Amino acid sequence: MKSINITSELEVYDNLEELPQDVFDLMQKAFDARDNAYAPYSQFNVGAAILLENAKVVTGSNQENASYPSGLCAERTAFFYAGAKYPGVRMKKVAISAKSLKHAVAAPVSPCGACRQVMAEYEVNQEENIELYFMGETGKVLKVKSVKDLLPLIFDRNIL
Repeated sequence: MKSINITSELEVYDNLEELPQDVFDLMQKAFDARDNAYAPYSQFNVGAAILLENAKVVTGSNQENASYPSGLCAERTAFFYAGAKYPGVRMKKVAISAKSLKHAVAAPVSPCGACRQVMAEYEVNQEENIELYFMGETGKVLKVKSVKDLLPLIFDRNIL
């Protein structure tokens, strides 16, 4: 029997003002996307903004549906759109922000498991890490240097 220790490294920014300017600007685009979310059921709006290697920014917001499983998270909306609109263009950085219409969200909100899996697929395919920055409506911003920091035992094409 052998024990393996898996660790993840996160950087913590106390507020938006500590972010590098390019990430601050990207987070502002995530805020804009978040404010355009369609979330009448959960009243939990999420926005994502992806900086591509060609300097384009693609955004997405969560889109709910009365048939609950039919909706889509902001991160997957943005990733799938980027993959369809700019195939083969690498994703460099992602900013994510969440806001509840019921209460203040000051703690960072990380991507759900399904979004982590989708992001891992893109990261593996492009053979380059994707930096992720995520936060609530206000407060601290967390950064990971790779999707693998959020999903260390990824299921990818190398297993198939």
